[in-house]
Amino acid sequence: MALTRTQRRARIRKRIRKTVSGTASQPRLSVFRSNKEIYAQIVDDVTGKTICSASSRDKTISKAKGTKIEIAALVGKSLAEKAIKAGV
Repeated sequence: MALTRTQRRARIRKRIRKTVSGTASQPRLSVFRSNKEIYAQIVDDVTGKTICSASSRDKTISKAKGTKIEIAALVGKSLAEKAIKAGV
């Protein structure tokens, strides 16, 4: 019997998180891409805190026009700037 989409995503997430864990000195980058938007965040798994996040729904990025690849690049640039400010 085939898995549903949510069951498949849960299985993939469990397999990845079994080996990948973020620390304060080397945090984990989590990226979620839906059909319309892209979300990214930097996570410290030891304390369970999100250090910084960015998405294509942010006001500065959502005004930008372009392809999905160009919007994703803007999200990455925004996340990098926020991470530098946070001291990562």
